[in-house]
Amino acid sequence: MAAAWVLVLVAAGLSLASAGPAPTSKPTTAWTDCDFGRFKSLSPRELEAFKKARDTLENSLKSWSCTTRPFPRNRDLRQLQVWERPVALEAELALTLKVLGTMADASQGDILDQPLHTLRHMHSELQACVLAQPTAGPQPQGRLHHWLHRLHEASRKESQGCLEASVLFNLFRLLKKDLECVASGDLCV
Repeated sequence: MAAAWVLVLVAAGLSLASAGPAPTSKPTTAWTDCDFGRFKSLSPRELEAFKKARDTLENSLKSWSCTTRPFPRNRDLRQLQVWERPVALEAELALTLKVLGTMADASQGDILDQPLHTLRHMHSELQACVLAQPTAGPQPQGRLHHWLHRLHEASRKESQGCLEASVLFNLFRLLKKDLECVASGDLCV
């Protein structure tokens, strides 16, 4: 009887092994329907609105400290596969919108109106493309998983002051480097 079970297990194992390896990445061709090219560079008016908001809000930051870095300096979207980059940027934009939205509500000023409008538009475009991709692919792993986890944990564990400072200090990196990398697709090297 035990020999029969061993044969069943060996046969099952062989049939699973012959099925072939599981794919390790999503196809990059699926992103061709998403046109991020229009976000490669912002208009001078939009950049000026972001600069004015950042400068004004940085001066109003109170004392803050972080236990982690939500946006570490060594993070570079080029380290991710092409299909992972929009996913990472979408998560980064979501946290940025959440934090800046809270700051706008607290300041009662209109300094963030234009930047929030621009970021919401970018986020909705990215979100539509990310959600439209096939879900049969692998779950985020490796660097992408680590980055998404870091952003999620920061939003739960860090103080509002830490999040505000982190978002403000990362804002132009997001707008210039990260957004341009995603918009460049395979050409971002």
